[in-house]
Amino acid sequence: MARNGRSFGGIIFLIIFVIIGIGCVYLFKSPMFERNAPEVKLDNKIYWNLKNPLPIEVSDDSGIKFIRVSLSDGTNSVTIANETFEIPQKNAKLDIVFPKTGFFGSKNEYTLVVEAVDKSYWKLTGNSTIKKATVSVDTKRPEIYVINQSYSIAKGGAATVVFRANDEQLKRVYIQTNYGKEFIATPFYKEGYYAALVAWPVSEQNFSADVVAEDYAGNISKARIRYFLKNRTYKESSIELKDNFLDGKIEDLANIYAKDPSSLSKLEKFKFVNETLRIGNEDKIREITSKVPDGMLENFDIAPFFPLNNGMAVASFGDHRFYYYGDKKNTISESWHMGIDFASVAQAQITSNNPSQVVFANENGIYGLNLILYHGFGLYSLYGHCSSINVSPGDVFIKKQNIANTGTTGLALGDHLHFGMIVQGIEVRPEEWMDQKWMKENVYDILNSAKKAMVDKK
Repeated sequence: MARNGRSFGGIIFLIIFVIIGIGCVYLFKSPMFERNAPEVKLDNKIYWNLKNPLPIEVSDDSGIKFIRVSLSDGTNSVTIANETFEIPQKNAKLDIVFPKTGFFGSKNEYTLVVEAVDKSYWKLTGNSTIKKATVSVDTKRPEIYVINQSYSIAKGGAATVVFRANDEQLKRVYIQTNYGKEFIATPFYKEGYYAALVAWPVSEQNFSADVVAEDYAGNISKARIRYFLKNRTYKESSIELKDNFLDGKIEDLANIYAKDPSSLSKLEKFKFVNETLRIGNEDKIREITSKVPDGMLENFDIAPFFPLNNGMAVASFGDHRFYYYGDKKNTISESWHMGIDFASVAQAQITSNNPSQVVFANENGIYGLNLILYHGFGLYSLYGHCSSINVSPGDVFIKKQNIANTGTTGLALGDHLHFGMIVQGIEVRPEEWMDQKWMKENVYDILNSAKKAMVDKK
């Protein structure tokens, strides 16, 4: 009997031991006892202009309980943020401001210390992180000087600017426009100098542009590019939608690209093609042509574009088209025609007479079989409605070359070429890039005279 009692007691002890063991394992693996220290998002070297708040981000899986931030000049230290969270936060952001006190002298470098503790019960006090960063004080704005620029810019057209930007900690330079577009500035000829083509969209009533330079401390300088603005009036067209067009070309495109074409009326199909499909196609073009490869621009000298020998212009750039069905007062949809249409013989040869890189050669909705070439300095040319393309993405050629043939692909009623010119994603007047005098006065003379000024400055 005593032996049975001892056996029973041993079993109970074993069960208790197992339960305690399972409990320990559970607690050990429980989120309450997680062992990951908080993460502090902070660069090792920070440039601070002392005006803008300095953002500090902390994250932790179990939740942040406490954050302390201090600043030291090597001799003295002061706490500039001390945050305790009653409800632990998985993500916390503090905007640190420089202390408004005479405690610090006018030193240019400090040490920032961030301490963060989470709510984990690991080691009873939780996991902690201490991260330090060197803070370099920089309150000086970058220097900007516009060296040369095109005298004027026309609505729907392009212009050039060359400038110098200088700062020991220069982060980026760009051209900011009134309509929100930022044009990339390309390093030009010598270190510290930049050039850019800019564009005034045909749909924008006004235009202004500033050179902007920003350093790593957040100091920003701006310089207005004082172009003379030349307003242009573009064509407006009212176009009646015919049943044979809706039942033909529009029906075909809707059947290819719409998700459920059978559920759409003929006018709904037209709106889909002219609006939804068009927007997607233009977004793709904009994405492709907004890129400007890195590298120094030493020279830019291309010839006027003549893509179609003996081609006749049959549609103009900037035509604002309003479509109606039956009642002329009832506009169904609208669009902008962002190129020139040239017609010649069927399947005529399309040529490029400039150094080019093929960046796109594929179907693109309303543009049909679509070819896009890059010519440097943020400038692209576009060829739409092709029946065939004779080059491939990645191809580079310098001499005149037959690149494609005209056709009726996409939203084209007759055999023709849709020819467009694009500056960093913005469609511009092709006529300018077909005019040697305009190109000389507005691009080459600007770049070359800027070069001379840069050489004379040595």
